[in-house]
Amino acid sequence: MSVSLSRYLVEQQRAKGKIPPELRLLLEVVARACKSVSHAVNKGALGGVLGSAESENVQGEVQKKLDIIANEVLIEANEWGGHLAAMASEEMDSIYLVPNRYPQGEYLLLFDPLDGSSNIDVNVSIGTIFSVLKKTDGGQGVSEADFLQPGKQQVAAGYCIYGPQTTLVLTVGDGVAMFTLAREQGSFVLTQENVQIPADTKEFAINMSNMRHWDAPVRRYIDECLQGQEGVRGKDFNMRWIASMVADVHRILTRGGIFMYPWDKREPNKPGKLRLMYEANPMGWLVEQAGGAATNGRQRILDIQPSQLHERVSVILGSKNEVERVRSYHQG
Repeated sequence: MSVSLSRYLVEQQRAKGKIPPELRLLLEVVARACKSVSHAVNKGALGGVLGSAESENVQGEVQKKLDIIANEVLIEANEWGGHLAAMASEEMDSIYLVPNRYPQGEYLLLFDPLDGSSNIDVNVSIGTIFSVLKKTDGGQGVSEADFLQPGKQQVAAGYCIYGPQTTLVLTVGDGVAMFTLAREQGSFVLTQENVQIPADTKEFAINMSNMRHWDAPVRRYIDECLQGQEGVRGKDFNMRWIASMVADVHRILTRGGIFMYPWDKREPNKPGKLRLMYEANPMGWLVEQAGGAATNGRQRILDIQPSQLHERVSVILGSKNEVERVRSYHQG
């Protein structure tokens, strides 16, 4: 018998005591919003959603029409349910407070509404990444400071990948589960539980065009991979790079590998390219929950204390032994 997302969450609440009912309801709303985004993505040119919106987000990046649509879908779906105090999005300058006309909850939702935007128009897998925190201060009002919690304090995290299948990947701190959207019945159905990433791998994902800008430890690691069987690693590696973090991490959760988006010398004052709160923290927790590891090279990603909402970070995550090797190179 197939298990729906709703039933899985009820069991996490009732039988395992992993989540309270308010968090269960919030996750169901997020899943419904992802379903709506999936429909918009699937329509593509037929729905008039492709191409640039001729605007920039807070990061100074040109927005696609689907970036804005996905952001609006997530806000409108989640603002009225009574589970949230506020939201934050990679596409918005500051936090979005739940309007006064709706009841206030105790959770904070962060999301990258559409990760991998450069792939929208070429029909390559993209996705939505989300992270849930609990407001630590029980008082009234919400500020940006309430969101600045290290990733280890997340109470739920996941992503929805819009590819040949629409798949929702979720953790509430009890391992990683995958759900596939059954379009006929309009619901997410559990298709894999207790996802585990192999500790060893022969695949790495990195943008090789930036090689000349890398720091020495990253260059050393990739050089050793490229030497293949004749080199110190004694095995041949394959390179994979989709330029969509959701798609690259999904492959790693499915069959192992290491994903790297490291600091480089092009913008030396920036710690990295990816966002700590919207990308690195939720993906880092998913990977750890599946037996992998996530680091910025020197520190576990989930231990980093954020100082700002749109903070960037160097990201190295995936198969545990490979991540540990890269970390050891950074530490000399």
